Amino acid sequence: MRVGITTVQSPFIRGGAEIHTANLARAVREAGYEVEVITMPFRFHPLREVRRSMDMWEAENFDDMNGYGMEVVIPLKFPTWYLQHHNKVPWLIHQYRTVYDLWNTPHSANWPNTPDGEELRCEVVRRDNAYLGACRKIYGNSKVVCARLLEFNGIPSTPLYHPPLNAEKFYNASPEPFIFVPSRFEVLKRQDLVIKAMQYVRTPVIALLAGEGGQRTQMQRLVEELDVGQQVRIFGPVFGDELLAYYARCLAVFFGPRDEDLGYITLEAMLSGKPVITCTDSGGPLEFVVDKETGYIVEPTPESIAEAFDKLYLDRTAAAEMGRAGRERYRDLNISWDHVLQELLS
Repeated sequence: MRVGITTVQSPFIRGGAEIHTANLARAVREAGYEVEVITMPFRFHPLREVRRSMDMWEAENFDDMNGYGMEVVIPLKFPTWYLQHHNKVPWLIHQYRTVYDLWNTPHSANWPNTPDGEELRCEVVRRDNAYLGACRKIYGNSKVVCARLLEFNGIPSTPLYHPPLNAEKFYNASPEPFIFVPSRFEVLKRQDLVIKAMQYVRTPVIALLAGEGGQRTQMQRLVEELDVGQQVRIFGPVFGDELLAYYARCLAVFFGPRDEDLGYITLEAMLSGKPVITCTDSGGPLEFVVDKETGYIVEPTPESIAEAFDKLYLDRTAAAEMGRAGRERYRDLNISWDHVLQELLS
């Protein structure tokens, strides 16, 4: 069997979507199938570039590939599900959120204020309805993604979870008094909540923020403005054994984005046997974190986050029990590539 995986990319930007794509391709290959990842660059602006990308993918006919056809094509990212193929099985990482749940918010920039923006929004919704609605089956990588598709397009889909990179390598070690906050520095990831929370923390716990991204300089500036440099450390992204060690030795993991699609960080923390602090509006993490059992679900305020940090510091036994419960919950959810491939390729 030949399997095509389609996505788009912003060159030199690598995040969860790129890891997801690589992991899926490896799982398909290890299962004994031929696989190709087919991609094109995607530009968010000007608006005509978004439409051009839509038109290019719509013009692609994957049933005609110089004699090397594919039995199944798995589109992952907008707008690749517009391509032509007799057996498309979309597994949505997310839709083009700018025209859906982020429309008319600060995260949609100036789109809603222009006639061209409104026209393109309507066109995206129309084509999504047509092409996704025609698929025999559709998956989302979380309940959040599936709920958006149903809310905005009226199209049902099935959530399908998958393991993070190197899932088998995560381990647990004795905790040290720090909260690990690994994520890209972006507005929606809300590292500012952690930095502001450290003003209210009463215990000696510190926060270690690791990652890269456009908001890193702003977050460092916020640390200086609030004079919490003794309680917060910001450094670049960590990988491999270093990343595993930070997870293994932290007291807990904070991951409180705004309406996240899935979030590998939650799963990585669970595999490491660590409690997760997330927020009531964080989306994907809420599918995994059970309040007061595998971590804390708190209001997205610095005061609430600080209280959770202090509770975990003051009761290490409870923190360890939450971590063990999180690891057990991960196993109970049957998160495996065997299950993913059974769904996508059957």
